[in-house]
Amino acid sequence: MQSSSTGVHDTQVLIAGAGPTGLVLALWLTRIGVSVRIIDKTAEAGTTSRALAVQSRTLEFYRQLGIADAVVDGGVTIAGINLWVRGRKAARVPFRQIGEGLSSFPSALVFPQDAHERLLIERLQTLGVAVERQTELLCFEQTGNGVRATLRQSDGTEVSCRAAYLAGCDGARSIVREVLGITFPGGTYTQRFYVADVDAEGPVTDHELHIDLDDADFLAVFPLRGNGRIRLVGTVREPADENSELAFDDVSPRAITQLQLVIAKVNWFSTYHVHHRVAPSFRQGRAFLLGDAAHIHSPAGGQGMNTGIGDAVNLAWKLAAVLNHQAADSVLDTYEAERIRFARRLVATTDRGFTLATSDGALARQVRTRLIPLIAPWLFRWPTLRRFLFRTMSQIGIDYRHSALSAGRAGAVHGGDRLPWVRTATAHDNFDPLTSLTWQVHVYGEASAELTATCAEHQLPLHVFAWNADMPRAGLKRHAFYLIRPDGYIALAAGGDGSRQLRDYLARYSDNVSISPATTAGNR
Repeated sequence: MQSSSTGVHDTQVLIAGAGPTGLVLALWLTRIGVSVRIIDKTAEAGTTSRALAVQSRTLEFYRQLGIADAVVDGGVTIAGINLWVRGRKAARVPFRQIGEGLSSFPSALVFPQDAHERLLIERLQTLGVAVERQTELLCFEQTGNGVRATLRQSDGTEVSCRAAYLAGCDGARSIVREVLGITFPGGTYTQRFYVADVDAEGPVTDHELHIDLDDADFLAVFPLRGNGRIRLVGTVREPADENSELAFDDVSPRAITQLQLVIAKVNWFSTYHVHHRVAPSFRQGRAFLLGDAAHIHSPAGGQGMNTGIGDAVNLAWKLAAVLNHQAADSVLDTYEAERIRFARRLVATTDRGFTLATSDGALARQVRTRLIPLIAPWLFRWPTLRRFLFRTMSQIGIDYRHSALSAGRAGAVHGGDRLPWVRTATAHDNFDPLTSLTWQVHVYGEASAELTATCAEHQLPLHVFAWNADMPRAGLKRHAFYLIRPDGYIALAAGGDGSRQLRDYLARYSDNVSISPATTAGNR
């Protein structure tokens, strides 16, 4: 297996594609001492984007990397969602602090992908890694101990790059997926959509989210930083020639008029089709598919970009463990096992929501224009339902209970669950230690002498938190033991002393993963 130094390889991980997925993968790997090379065939980072929402789980990952505050400061927190029907505001759903008590980021956030990418690129550059622009992956072949890729550079010359692993973060038309011969089953919705960045005036420029549930047209208004600056996402009334180029003036004004919008300036405008597809495999040998290369789905719920970032975080610590001789190659199989299940479920659920929001059928129109505005505010008054909706949309509810790396249960928390967030002291919480990007043990209450000795023996950081009332509400068990992975998910949960369970877990998984500080050698 390749050592932690690049050795015969030009780089340890070659990342094709410098969208948010590839950039987060590069940033996480670089932070933990893995050499990367990240390429993109475009001449510059995107200046337009459809992805807008940054979910709480993504912000939690970013907190581990030290960039969450910058994202929050650059975005707009959504205080409410407003539903419009036939030119009037039919309902408002309060959204600020919807996840209070569940995450240190309890609100929905709008931070456009173009600004998002610029921030990630800047942070990566501070670590000495630059995106290689106008550099295209042409083909690659897998060898016994790595990947040999052919790249075309900006001047047209072709060069070879040797890497231990290849990460395909190269979008829906992924060359990595094509070379691997992995299919991309699914379909394309018939409607064409548009996205427009505009300066405007009117009641919907109040830094909240507004959705027009019209009989025929769909329009969502997202707030951006700055007075009167918004992003519109809506359906297009198709012209006679479906392949014709459209301008903003070609968009039906009906929904815009009904929202009482006065457009002062169109900064940019584009149209697109929405797809729903999931690759049947996310790994083949030393090559991986992440983000849109692995799964694409409707924009319903703002899940797409966040799901790709989740892919990147999941794969990053596993690649580092293998490259640093702290895990067998088989641990990389858990990447697909853990992420493909969620991707399939996400495509199914967003498909149903998207179909309801855009269908021309009579029943769908009645549900959209009458039932939803009537019941949505009422439903959000129920704390249990609010928590469920937040856990689902924010992605903090994603679990890996079925994973080969997950075991045990303590209280309501299972191995494979995201570590529940709780406050531990003034201005502190139990996510503070996760910034180390290392394996660690948490105890809520008191740790036994045996467990303390076991953690010391295996050089596992042990964090003991004084018991408080927030902990049982989060499902944690007093004096229980939780082994936490570098990505903040629980590998093992056990009640009582926990030392025997920890030893059993380490013995059981010793062929797959070694848990020690060396897994993050070079942490910066």
